[in-house]
Amino acid sequence: MNAVELIGFSASYGRKEVLKNINIGFKSNSISAIVGPSGCGKTTLLRSINRTAELERGFNCRGDIRIFGQSVMEVKNVSTARRQVGMVYQTPVALPLSVKENVLFGPRYYGGKSRAELDALVEDCLRRVALWDEVKDRLKQPASQLSGGQKQRLAIARALAVEPQVLLLDEPCSSLDPASTGLIEELLEELAVGLCVIIVTHNLFQARRIADETVFMMDGQMIEKGPTSKLFLAPSDEKTRSFFSGLVG
Repeated sequence: MNAVELIGFSASYGRKEVLKNINIGFKSNSISAIVGPSGCGKTTLLRSINRTAELERGFNCRGDIRIFGQSVMEVKNVSTARRQVGMVYQTPVALPLSVKENVLFGPRYYGGKSRAELDALVEDCLRRVALWDEVKDRLKQPASQLSGGQKQRLAIARALAVEPQVLLLDEPCSSLDPASTGLIEELLEELAVGLCVIIVTHNLFQARRIADETVFMMDGQMIEKGPTSKLFLAPSDEKTRSFFSGLVG
């Protein structure tokens, strides 16, 4: 069973169709990279999976999206769907709270944990993103004081704190330096041992480095999907070959 599956999924903003009859599955315990020209629908695809696209004015969709076989489109409590599917955005986001409260933002919303459990959760999540040793002595300080790379790892920790089954990342390294990018990539490879990780990236080298599978999109359509090494070395579609050779996008 796929961790995430889109079935006949189309989406539009007003009259502009952004996604066109998408049929695709994403595996658990792996990293899938989505690449393609700017404006081809990659971000809308991610935001449709965790049901934040519908917050935009004029958004409409048809078809289905399933998480481990269960339709997220039929879930009445949208926060439940968003808890299953964590999302990390392009610009590192630190909420105007302390480092500790950034991690606990989701768990406090959903409730059900004791103070001791919350303290243990903070340490566990920060260790998973290799941030604990850097911030353990300033957990009560504003998260705004962290560097860009630290904020992005904090954002991932915040997403992990509600125990999602799927982690979506939209260009998470585009504003980071090479050292921070390397840390994020190592982290994603470790997280993929137990999660379905789907990353949108314009960095083809990044996709080649960390993705088990790569998907190429163009004009709101899925053009081709396959094991990353095969897709880059011997793509089947001419559009994919043109994009990877720099002729398109």
